[in-house]
Amino acid sequence: MDVARLLEAAALLVPEAVATENDITVNDIWEYLAHDEWEVAFSLLEQLHDGHPLPPAFWQNLATATELMRLDRSAAWCHWRCFETRNGTVRADLTLRPAHEARRQTPFSGAGVLRPMWDLGGKTPTGEPDLCVAALWAEFTPFMEPGGQATVRLAPLSPPKWRQLQPGQVITMHEDRTVAGTAVVLEVQRPPALPATRKS
Repeated sequence: MDVARLLEAAALLVPEAVATENDITVNDIWEYLAHDEWEVAFSLLEQLHDGHPLPPAFWQNLATATELMRLDRSAAWCHWRCFETRNGTVRADLTLRPAHEARRQTPFSGAGVLRPMWDLGGKTPTGEPDLCVAALWAEFTPFMEPGGQATVRLAPLSPPKWRQLQPGQVITMHEDRTVAGTAVVLEVQRPPALPATRKS
C-alpha cells in the first residue's frame, strides 16, 4: 500500500466530529491528501488524537506511512501510540541520577530505545525487588543526559502489573541492580474505550 492510501485509511478511522485545537477536522485533511501534501496531512492527522481515542489501526497506518516517507522518529512515535491504545498509558516525571552517582555516563535517546527495569514496590518470593521491564519515551526530549529530568511515557513488557500504580507514587529506574533514576507517577490509564468509526 502506498503513502496516500495509508493516510486515507487512517483518515477513514477518524470520526467526523473530531477536531484539532485549531478546529481542523478530517474533512479538511482530505484537501491535503488530494494534493499529495502527505507530510501536512500526517501532521494534522496526528493532532486529531488529542482527547479522542482512536483505534490501533489508525496508528498502524500512520506508522507504515511515515516509514515509507522515511520519517523515522514519527514512525517510532506512531508505533508507541499504537501500543498505548492497546495497553494503556503510564506517564511519570523522571529524574536521572548524575553521572558521578550512577553507572550511566552518556545520554540516551528519548525515542523509546531504552528498555530499563523498574521497581514498582513488588517483591519476588525470595523478598527481592520484583523489577519490571518497560521502554521509555521522553516527551519533547530527544536525548536524556545523566542528571536530567523529563516527563516520560512507559511501555511495560507486562502492562497488567502496572495498573495498580497511583499518581504520586514513586518508582525507581534500574539499568542494573543500582538505582539509575527516580520517577513520580503522573497518570495511569487503562486502554481507552474506542468510538465507533465511519464506514467508507
